[in-house]
Amino acid sequence: MSAKQFGDDIIHVDRIGKTFSNGVVALKNFSTDIRRSEVVVLIGPSGSGKSTFLRCLNGLEEIDSGSITIDGIPLDDDKKNRLEIRREVGMVFQHFNLFPHLTVLRNITIAQMLVRKRSRREAEEEAMHLLNKVNIADKAASFPSQLSGGQQQRVAIARALALNPKVMMFDEATSALDPEMIGEVLEVMKNLAVEGMTMVVVTHEMGFAKEVSDWVIFMEDGMKVEEGTADHFFTSPKEDRTKLFLSQIL
Repeated sequence: MSAKQFGDDIIHVDRIGKTFSNGVVALKNFSTDIRRSEVVVLIGPSGSGKSTFLRCLNGLEEIDSGSITIDGIPLDDDKKNRLEIRREVGMVFQHFNLFPHLTVLRNITIAQMLVRKRSRREAEEEAMHLLNKVNIADKAASFPSQLSGGQQQRVAIARALALNPKVMMFDEATSALDPEMIGEVLEVMKNLAVEGMTMVVVTHEMGFAKEVSDWVIFMEDGMKVEEGTADHFFTSPKEDRTKLFLSQIL
């Protein structure tokens, strides 16, 4: 994305490693830095460590080695630090994880009231603002089961945004959607990128990666194979493995 202004590094990842209890090595000596307002897209084959990396960034998975710092806060064993990072990092998953027994409006207000200590009125005002932002304000009184997959995912995005995160992470946010619903979710994500939200995105949507990403990282076997701007990555990749992967999906 041309003429975009970036800030300082907001995420610093230094040589992290992660091995699961079954012996599967998910991340090997992985390092990267992400700047404020940057959109970083992670691509690669299934099992390459992309989703594990996102889960490590917000503390859902423990790293075995290395270090992660987000907005100057180390992701360590300090519970206060972990709570602070969770407040600053919004996460949107493949599956929507909405509370089925709560209305759309309540799904978006409950965390605001608990985490940000907002009054119900403040929380509802913010929720309606965000539902307008993702073009689904007319569904505020609906329950998740009454919505399409694309609508549910837009609610999930609004819910994450309601806590005013400094970073938004998307873990294959469109992969569970029917093809005709993918575009509406990607459109919301594109708008966030234009507004300057720092985003880390795991996706198989190469059109989105080409159009929106500032930096692309190709992963395999828990390691960084190649990285660069979208223009470099999709027009003149250097690594043979990258070229093979792109030839299979483009």
